[in-house]
Amino acid sequence: MVIHMGIEEIIEKTNLIFIDEFEVDEDELSPDAVLRDALELDSLDYVDLVVAIESCFSVKLVAEDFKMVDTLQSFYDLLAKKIND
Repeated sequence: MVIHMGIEEIIEKTNLIFIDEFEVDEDELSPDAVLRDALELDSLDYVDLVVAIESCFSVKLVAEDFKMVDTLQSFYDLLAKKIND
């Protein structure tokens, strides 16, 4: 049985990862925030982010997935597609 996850739950879980794992201020997490700027992540942090997201959502992310990701909303949308496909 396939269980679909709503975008609200995806956003909530993803934001908790940003807050808990990367100490991002919750106020920085608006959907139109630029992912790289809002999170202030270096390349090693991105690896940690991918591992945390894959673990939380049981999905596989590859570099190709990030080509169209610039804002937090586009990241949430990517996750929704990966989770619900």
